[in-house]
Amino acid sequence: MAATTLHIAPTDPDPSFAELIAGRPHLSIHALDGLLVEEVPLARIAAEAGTPTWVYSAGALRRRARALQAALKGAGLQAGIHYAVKANTSLAVLRVLAAEGLGADVVSEGELRAARAAGIPASAIVFSGVGKTEREMRLALAEDILQLNIESAEEAEMLSAVAASMGRRARVALRVNPDVDAKTHAKITTGLTENKFGVPIAMAPELYGRMCGLPGLDPVGLTVHIGSQIAQGVASYRAAYQRLGQLVRELRAAGHPVHRVDCGGGLGIPYRDETPGSPAALAGAIKAGLGDLGVKIMLEPGRWICGPAGVLLTRVIVEKHATTRRFVIVDAAMNDLLRPAMYEAWHGILPVSPNAFHAPLSPADVVGPVCESSDTFTRNRDLPALPPDSLVTFLDAGAYGASMSSTYNARPLAAEVMVEGARFVVIRERQSYAALLEGQRLPDWTG
Repeated sequence: MAATTLHIAPTDPDPSFAELIAGRPHLSIHALDGLLVEEVPLARIAAEAGTPTWVYSAGALRRRARALQAALKGAGLQAGIHYAVKANTSLAVLRVLAAEGLGADVVSEGELRAARAAGIPASAIVFSGVGKTEREMRLALAEDILQLNIESAEEAEMLSAVAASMGRRARVALRVNPDVDAKTHAKITTGLTENKFGVPIAMAPELYGRMCGLPGLDPVGLTVHIGSQIAQGVASYRAAYQRLGQLVRELRAAGHPVHRVDCGGGLGIPYRDETPGSPAALAGAIKAGLGDLGVKIMLEPGRWICGPAGVLLTRVIVEKHATTRRFVIVDAAMNDLLRPAMYEAWHGILPVSPNAFHAPLSPADVVGPVCESSDTFTRNRDLPALPPDSLVTFLDAGAYGASMSSTYNARPLAAEVMVEGARFVVIRERQSYAALLEGQRLPDWTG
């Protein structure tokens, strides 16, 4: 069955400004200061840090981490949470989550180094991904991280050789592809047979047995991840965990040790009007499929933790009226927030000025200045008049925003700010044009 897709222009009415704010407790509207993140006016951040700028709420990160921990505890699960660093690699975000007791799930050497730099202990780091290099394997073994997730027989052989050459034993879990449709966007589903991730569940018993005999490997369990932005209930999770539970029993019956099960992540958030992913329902699905096996449960949430905690603050360059269309051109672009261009994703858009919240609305296309037609954030969105220098905010941009941004069109990377109560700090300086050119060389023979 093909995965479902998201649409950039839904046909049913969009949520109102008031509804968008009501669903995000770290946001509020002040009669004089306009839109706030926690207690800080976004207009003040724009004045001091410029635009475009990513803004993260430390309080929202903590609340969401604690809500997930409480749901797992409430279900009676012995569980560890390993935040998916790919969602947002900011050291400040990682440090806040580390202070809440979260570990890290990484997929590259850079993410591993970022997690360690943020203070996450190696004993709380899991290394996932289908293409780990020998260099990355050596670093993970030298750091003595908690676990490496194996995605193929070939990778198992490669890691075995690397570990044996170093005189180390690698704690490994086998990633299983359960052939479960997560019913999410085709580009972010990972649990179907046509996806590149993991090994088919029917092949898992034979490969796990082989791994138990390979030098340098210490198989400790299984891992699964069926997709991202799963927001249609937990039926897909239930199916995956039930199949995983059956596999655990089969492996143990064959005399193989299975101590841990990494249940992946993917819990969805309501960008528009989707039903929010429920940590309690997820915990219930885990308990139903795996709760009687005595295994240590692991989770790898990313978007659910940090997505709603961040916004992208941008400034209007100009309003362009062409025939019957109204274009609002802002200084953020697809190189900053790629999701609408890549996934046809919907993001809430709020004006920052308090007066704009009560002004008449009319349809507008919100676009960036990049020379691509796909540099479009939304079409026909009802918005107030937004003259030059008006501030606009894209909601739920804390995940897969800054971490997916680029310097396309030679546009420097945006600044990043973290808010804590009534204070804020620039946690990543805006990239300078000098830094943009740094490292480039002109060969002598170019003249």
